[in-house]
Amino acid sequence: MIEFDLSLNLLLYHLMQLSIAFVLSLPIAFNRETQDKGAGLRTFPLVSIASCAFMLVAADIYHGSHPEARIMYAIITGMGFIGGGAIFKGNNSIKGTATAASLWNTAAIGISVAYGRYEIAIILSVVNFMILQFSEPFKKQISNPD
Repeated sequence: MIEFDLSLNLLLYHLMQLSIAFVLSLPIAFNRETQDKGAGLRTFPLVSIASCAFMLVAADIYHGSHPEARIMYAIITGMGFIGGGAIFKGNNSIKGTATAASLWNTAAIGISVAYGRYEIAIILSVVNFMILQFSEPFKKQISNPD
């Protein structure tokens, strides 16, 4: 028989972890949404909290053993696969690479939060947002040097 054990402290702790992962994904999600890049306000937070949740469960079940690392490897590989689906090759152009990389980065945010490495998660969130938000003028300047 399955034992049902629900600790209020554990529930609040996991709610806090998942909320942090959610909040840190929002700047990236907002940028992709406002740039109309397909994935946006629904996708990025889901990637971040799902990655965080997978790692929280793995940490609880495996207690720092090798199977826990395999969960992380699976997330990394899976996000690479999903990101690959966001890349489109057209007439002498490739689109979606920034979105694909951002999806992968958002998974890393979730994993970092799950392990309590908030400083890494914050840096990933800020740097990803800044690159997406402020690199476009430079990209256009390099593509069209007049």
